[in-house]
Formats: sequence, C-alpha cells, structure tokens
Amino acid sequence: MKKRKLVSLLLSGALVFGLLAGCGGGTTSTNTETPDTQESGAPSTENPSGEGFEMTVNIASEPQTIDPALNSAVDGAIMISHMFEGLMRWDDSGAETVGSDGTCNNAVLAEGQAESYEKTPNEDGTVTYTFKLRDDIKWSDGKDVTAQDFVFSWQRLVSPETAADYSYMIDCVVNANEIMNGEKEPSELGVKAVDEKTFEVTITSDLPYFLEICAFPATFPVREDIVSNAQWTYDPATYVSNGAYKMSERVTNDRIVMVPNEYYYDVDSLGPQKLTFKLMEDQNAMLNGFNTGELDFIESMPTDEVAGLLASGDLKIVDYIGTYYVCYQTQKAPFDDWRVRKAFTLAVDRNRIVTEITQTGQVEAGGYVPAGVYDAAGATGDDFRTVGGDYYDPYKEAYEANCEEARALLAEAGYPNGEGFPVVEYLYNTDDSHKAVAEALQNMWQEVLGVKVTLNNQEWATFLQTRKDGDYSIARNGWIADYNDPMSFLDMWLTGGGNNDAQYSNAEYDAKIQAAKASTDPAERMQLMHEAENILIEEDWVVNPLYFYTQKYMLADGIQGMYYTPLGYFFFDHCTQG
Repeated sequence: MKKRKLVSLLLSGALVFGLLAGCGGGTTSTNTETPDTQESGAPSTENPSGEGFEMTVNIASEPQTIDPALNSAVDGAIMISHMFEGLMRWDDSGAETVGSDGTCNNAVLAEGQAESYEKTPNEDGTVTYTFKLRDDIKWSDGKDVTAQDFVFSWQRLVSPETAADYSYMIDCVVNANEIMNGEKEPSELGVKAVDEKTFEVTITSDLPYFLEICAFPATFPVREDIVSNAQWTYDPATYVSNGAYKMSERVTNDRIVMVPNEYYYDVDSLGPQKLTFKLMEDQNAMLNGFNTGELDFIESMPTDEVAGLLASGDLKIVDYIGTYYVCYQTQKAPFDDWRVRKAFTLAVDRNRIVTEITQTGQVEAGGYVPAGVYDAAGATGDDFRTVGGDYYDPYKEAYEANCEEARALLAEAGYPNGEGFPVVEYLYNTDDSHKAVAEALQNMWQEVLGVKVTLNNQEWATFLQTRKDGDYSIARNGWIADYNDPMSFLDMWLTGGGNNDAQYSNAEYDAKIQAAKASTDPAERMQLMHEAENILIEEDWVVNPLYFYTQKYMLADGIQGMYYTPLGYFFFDHCTQG
C-alpha cells in the first residue's frame, strides 16, 4: 500500500507481530463545506471514556479518495477503517507495542461483520469460505448490512469499469482474473449470497493470508444505491458506512470529522465522541499544533526536530513492514535501459540517508521485499529478506565499489562521465523529509555519475496521479505490506497492474508470479517469488530500494487505548483520556 510520507501496510500478524500496509486510485474533486450533523447523529449510548471526549489527529493532507475500492494509500485506509468494516477486522490485543506507558498496543485479526466463518477444501483444489454475518450489523442510516452488499462490493472491485488499482487484491477468487481481463462478467465472480446473512467466497487455492485480505479496505462493503452517485464520498448525507464511526463533516484540505455510528454493533465500546482528522501538509504546523494541544496525534514533524524529540522521549518508534524506494519510468528513455537504472541505484549512499537524514532507525535496503516478511517457514524461521540476501551491498564499506560499477554501467550505456545524459526530473510529494531525501539523491547522482537531476514536488493527490500516469522519469515511492507475504510486494509489478507505476512489463516475471499464486506448496511458492524478485532487481533493476521503514508518531499525554499494526494502521476508536 502506498505510503504518503509514502502506502502498501501490515501483516499477518495476528501471529508474530500480533497485527494486521503499499497505498492511489480514484479521482478528487473540489467540494464545499457541509453542515456539521453531529447533533442529529450522536449515539444514544454512554461513552466509557467519559462524556464529551474528543480527539483530533493528523496523518496526512487531503486524501486522494476515501472510497474503499479506489483507495490505495495508507492515510485513506486509516480513515476508511474507522468508518467501514470488513468481514474481518483488526482489533486491540491489549499487548503493548512500545514503551511501558500503554500508549500503543498491537492489533490482532478478529471477526468483524462476520460472526464466524468456515473453510472447506474442494475436490478441484479450490477452497470455499463461508462467512456467517452478525445479526445486528447495520449501515449508518439504519438499513441492514446483507451478504448481497458484499457480493456487490467484491464484484465492483474487480469490474474493469471501476478501474480500481487494488482489483488484483482478490485475484485469488474464482474467475476474478478473467473478469479483470474482460473475458467474463463481474456477475461470474466466485462469490454469492447464500441468504441475507451468509456470504460465500471460493478461491482458487489455499492462501495463508486470505483472512487478512478480508480485513483490507478494498474488500469492505459499500451500498450499491449509494455509490451510484460519483460524488458520494464528499457529503456526510451520502457517505453511508457500516463501521464504528460515520462522517459528520468534510471540508476539503481542512478536516474530515467523524462521530460514533449509533447503529454499530459495538458502539458501547467506542472512545472518542468526536474524531477529527485534520488535513495538513506543513510539518512545522503539525508540530506546532501538537505542542499547542490542537492536535492529539501526529506522524510527521520537521526533519531537524527528530533527534531532539527522540532524545526527549516524546517521539515514539514502532515497527513498519515496508520499503521506501525510487521507481523509474521503464518505458521512456533514458530509463528504458536497465544499465542506466542499475547505475542510478548503485550510486546511492543508503547509509548516509538513514544516519544523516531519516534518523529514526530505518535500515538500509539491499533488496525490495523488506525484513519482517515471512518466508516458507513462516513465523518460525528466517524471513524472506534474510533468505534472499542483498542484491548490492547497501552498507558504507562497499559504497566506493558500487560507485565504480555505476560509472562503468553508465559509460557502457553511452554516457561516459555523464556526457550526453539528458537532464531528468525527480518527482516527490510535498513533505520536508521527502525533500531532504530528494536533495541527497540529486547530489549523489551529480557527484558520482556527473548527471543533472532537477527536483519537482507536487501535493499528494496530484503526485499520485502524475506518477500513475507515468508522466515522470524518476519518482519517490514506498510500499507497505497489505498482508504478511512477499506477494504483497511482488504482484504489484505484473504487466498492467494498477499499482505498477514503473509501467514495467516482463513476461517471465509475470509467469513466475502467476505460478506462485497458483502453487499450494509453501516452499515452491516462496522459491518462485525469490526468482521473481531476482528478475525485478538483479536483472531489470526496476526499483531502487533505499531503506526499510520504521513508523514514528507522537501522542498527547494521558491518551490511552490506541492500537497499531505494522502495516501502518493506527486505530483511535478505543482511545480514552486518562
């Protein structure tokens, strides 16, 4: 899931990390302020945290979309996850993630809209999941949530007309690929409503992470009569949701306000009676807002403040399963040449980036799939990165050797000492930390390769669309796991994939990924994915991994009950004021 700061998210984690990731589809529009409907939408039950507790958080600026099917960014996923709920959900484990103050707990996978489920292997190798929905689940307008709502939503996700970047998230469902390719109709997807409260899904093979997919925002239900309005996400009157909260106000580039959904089956457990997501880009304003008490939670702050905030203990660091990387537009010169892409990759001093710029515990990346993602042994053995090893030495000692090879590759490609190399542009989204990384890369490429790279920053939604359209040469990127499996990082590079911003295409790579998706043997599918990553990095050099993420945040004193997944999701629904 693309990460803004960037999301892919998280993990399988109910197991080792106790959790739950890589995220832009969709379009944006200008909207006017809508009236605050908090009075009429207030829940009828008492709040365990004390009457009137309100919380204001900042995770990003204006989201590109908060349509569950169209979103592919972490910030949008966090907002959506407070207002919608899938068959499964991430719930508070009560086990602390960081520190001894109980400010951040691990999340565990639990039943959400589904009360229970059964898994049945079929003779043809497919597997059928039967979900029994809760009797008391309702939409925020009081109508019942039914199995047919899930049928419609999953069919909508894979329909070519929807053009969802995350349509491939459920390519494991019978007939999904044929529908996405236009060979079959969405009605032929392997899902059905057995009755109003029984939803059945048949998948092509036994996937170890399927239940995590059922907790992923793209699979959340939406109402057919609601989403027929293209502007449905911009008005509280039409943003009908089925989760813990409902939208009470939306003001473009300023705030999205939520209040408890009085029809939610577990409304009695909710903390904040008003949850405001402030939409901000300026990191100085974010930190100032936190220091003055305007904001109770922030993820971003000025780079030059990080060291002091860490030393004071005010800034917290938690695990994050993701990779910050650079992608190249592989269909346009000069980055249509793998030698140029490899030269630019080897010329980067990752040690300098993590020690002098990011400074919050990030690890230099020697490959694309990050540390912390299971290999065949799952939770009991080495992870995928350890087994796969490094594709180049990312550490300081080998940097000069990497630079020598980079200069030789660029000369071999026809640009000795950078002579004749065109001026190219590096694209990033507006953010001080991204700017610092961009300037460091610009200097490294100039000093090592003798090339000129200009910098261009864009606001978040515009940046996502520009990158998706391929209107760039080099671009900042990042991916957080959507579930704990290497496939969450690798299938995005399939030819024509919705999140394939590099516009990469390699038939051999596609075949490896499809074979891995079809395999039911853990060792075989992992081997195929290692071979696919070898093509992606060792042969084609499509992406330039810089470092493996950590997540930083600041939470106001006295607030308890926040929980988190290393997929990047923070949850505030159980927060209380101590």
